Amino acid sequence: MGAIFAPIFFGGSNMDVGMKEKVVLITGASAGIGAETAVCFAREGARVILGDVDRERGKEVLTRITEMGGQGEFLPMNVAMEEEVQTGIRSIVDTFGRLDILVNNAGIYRKGDVLSYSEEDFQQIVAVNVRGVLLCTKYAALEMKKNHYGVIVNVASEAGLVGIKGQVIYNLSKAAVISITQSCAVDLAPYGIRVNCVCPGTTFTPLVEQALTKESDPVSTKRTLEESRPLRRLGTPREIAAAILFLASDAIAYATGAILSVDGGYTAW
Repeated sequence: MGAIFAPIFFGGSNMDVGMKEKVVLITGASAGIGAETAVCFAREGARVILGDVDRERGKEVLTRITEMGGQGEFLPMNVAMEEEVQTGIRSIVDTFGRLDILVNNAGIYRKGDVLSYSEEDFQQIVAVNVRGVLLCTKYAALEMKKNHYGVIVNVASEAGLVGIKGQVIYNLSKAAVISITQSCAVDLAPYGIRVNCVCPGTTFTPLVEQALTKESDPVSTKRTLEESRPLRRLGTPREIAAAILFLASDAIAYATGAILSVDGGYTAW
């Protein structure tokens, strides 16, 4: 994989990943994996739309993109709200004439095992992590099928593949994303639309950093997370962004319904 990922992400290769002038919507693009993915696609020449509820941080990411000569726009979007999703995707098509790639990255996290989770947490997590993915996929695919071309990459998690203690609703939401990926890959193949999924391991994003600060011993908790996987470290947003770019690229156009784990070996144990 190293021989493929390095040229794609850092440039300087004869390999064409087919991103130049592609119109790409990335949800949850204001921070962490979403932000790095936006920068990654822009670096490859894509026109990137940053869909998020956080306008201030989204514009900071947009500044990074424009300062390196990339093309990007910020689109206020709550993926759990059908009207916002429908209107937002319609505005992208009205502006650019099409939507080529969707990255369903927006997601929220709450702790709580099966004995302690709250109904409020259940509703919020499912609204964003599951319904949001379905809504964005539906309205993006309705536009993509008109051109018989499109790629959707969903961001699930290692938590969708194995049981992780104390976060039952988050786990089930990410397992649902994997199922959505496989189901939609089958449903949308006749329209020339590919659907793939990346399952990141624990990645050192602002969300994870914030969660660690709430622990009684953040340093020890972080060390435990690192030691729970063969590579003995957490992932970086840039590494996950490279995997998303790979799954979305024309270089692997035969892949649909693919589930790619990028977790430092966590699910291999």
